[in-house]
Amino acid sequence: MTHKLAVLAGDGIGPEIVDEGLKVLACLQADFGFDAEIEAAAIGGAGYDQAGDPLPEQTLALCRQADAILFGAIGGPQYDDLERDLRPEKGLLRLRSSLTLFSNLRPAMLYPQLADASSLKNELVAGLDIMIVRELTGGIYFGQPRGIRELDNGEREGFNTLVYAEHEVERIARSAFDIAMLRNRKLCSVDKANVLEASELWREVVIRVAAEYPEVELSHMYVDNASMQLVRAPKQFDVIVTSNLFGDILSDTAAMLTGSIGMLPSASLDADGKGMYEPIHGSAPDIVGKGLANPLATILSLAMMLRYSLGQAELAGMIDTAVGNVLNQGFRTADIAGGEHSVSTAEMGDAVVAALRELA
Repeated sequence: MTHKLAVLAGDGIGPEIVDEGLKVLACLQADFGFDAEIEAAAIGGAGYDQAGDPLPEQTLALCRQADAILFGAIGGPQYDDLERDLRPEKGLLRLRSSLTLFSNLRPAMLYPQLADASSLKNELVAGLDIMIVRELTGGIYFGQPRGIRELDNGEREGFNTLVYAEHEVERIARSAFDIAMLRNRKLCSVDKANVLEASELWREVVIRVAAEYPEVELSHMYVDNASMQLVRAPKQFDVIVTSNLFGDILSDTAAMLTGSIGMLPSASLDADGKGMYEPIHGSAPDIVGKGLANPLATILSLAMMLRYSLGQAELAGMIDTAVGNVLNQGFRTADIAGGEHSVSTAEMGDAVVAALRELA
């Protein structure tokens, strides 16, 4: 079948890293028989420059029609003085909301070749491979009421509401269980059920959904313990599912275990598995056009796209293998070079394509 892919390069180093992802896609089409129809569109600052909107209507329409979306990065200092609704970040938030991308997948992977780049001991992190599944469209970030109010005594009080409905917990739990089925069939649900009623409901619903997945080993952990365990013995985890707030914190902690955010992909999925795939780093305006950006997170995001949205696990595995082989050969961009000789963004992309062709 022909897969319809939307490509949103965005701003900053986005176009540079997405170009390397497109090289890999072209290789899959030419050498592996992958059938894809690829169309590019503007978003973020590029969308504002083109259409006066960080999410132009034609971009949203393309994304609705696509089977999956490859995303680069957004933002830059030239857009900082725009009205809030016109800033690049608003385009990304509106896209996630419009497509109901509620399941955020944040892997923390550390190739053995890069174990020395982590701040933790080699034996703790070598071969690390964790998937954090974060609920992305609910919880305290979106709960109402919220605001800042003045009390009768004249003191101001800030307040936010932590709310989760059963259906929200059910769908993120199913997403996490489905992913666990594709991995090692171990799922840890992280909550704070000892003090939060919202977490108490969360745990009840996750346990109920678990009955549909008898092959998956389910465990539970309070978030404070989970944060400690991530730096004490991170390889005990396979898949973690948690709420928006807890996932925001834990995924950033896990990211630092790997030594460089330039290596980390991510995905945001809807209930049908359609997703947007993007590196977790930002637009890095300070290195735009210098060939310093690491494209591996984008290339690994493409592998996630193949695995989770397009049903092409074998091709995804080949990309993962090719990246590992390139690292074995000593290729490093500046962020992972550790002071040694580094290659450019384009040279790293070319190396991955060459390694991929060797697997054909």
